[in-house]
Amino acid sequence: MPARAISSGTLSFGLVSIPFKIYTAASAEGVKFHQLHEKCGNRIKYQVYCPTDDEVVERSELIKGYEYAKGQYVRFDAEELKALEEEKTHNLEIVEFVPLDSVDFLHFEKSYYLGPDKGGHKAYRLLSEAMEETGQVALGHHVTRGKSHLVLIRPYKGGLLMHQLFYEHEVRDFDDVDLGDEVSFKPAEKKMAKQLIEQLSEDKFDAGKFQDEFRARVLQAVEEKVAGHEITTTPEAPRAKVIDLFEALKASVEESQTGKKRKLKPPKKATAKKTRKKRAASSKQK
Repeated sequence: MPARAISSGTLSFGLVSIPFKIYTAASAEGVKFHQLHEKCGNRIKYQVYCPTDDEVVERSELIKGYEYAKGQYVRFDAEELKALEEEKTHNLEIVEFVPLDSVDFLHFEKSYYLGPDKGGHKAYRLLSEAMEETGQVALGHHVTRGKSHLVLIRPYKGGLLMHQLFYEHEVRDFDDVDLGDEVSFKPAEKKMAKQLIEQLSEDKFDAGKFQDEFRARVLQAVEEKVAGHEITTTPEAPRAKVIDLFEALKASVEESQTGKKRKLKPPKKATAKKTRKKRAASSKQK
């Protein structure tokens, strides 16, 4: 099945423009578990709660805040954040070429395949072969989701591969790592270490030799449980209504005394202070 492009654009360097398509090169496939209610087997849902106002907050009421000091936030609404985004463009501009061995692998974040789009096959192949023969890779900027990313493009199997890189400020300084006190090695110790490395050495890296053992064990256990019918197949539960805890307790007491059920309503939006006063007044009446 042919790969499906996730985006497209134009790669440019000098006066050369190459239309391209972007394809996902790799994605994590670790096992993923969901939180279920043990009693009924349904998947649980999380609510957004404000402890200051003692209420559940709707998504439409949320805004973004940047913490510039401990517990102090600068607020941004959707329009303000939109204005700060990079200008929407599908261009990928190469700004310089550097030797691949001058780039630390520590900066590599994500990888994508670049394929030629209509009319760009010849220029695409030319760039790939030229970088292959010169031993150079390209650095440029690519805008996605309103943010400009630093990217590295290198020749790969007759085509091009794009790596999204971490910016310098995103990479932590290794000098902050405590390496312990200075040590010295005996010649015999270093000789044995080198011998061990030689015994475990291979001519090249082969990813096919390795697998996620935990994922394999989980998937095997899943198959065994399915075969033994140890699975949860319940219909999705209706969206739970948010009920004030005090009102729920009060209704429960009344129900036990009168035998009549009372329909509970979602709590009104009130501050924590008002809620405490209401509870105190109710307690005095009792």
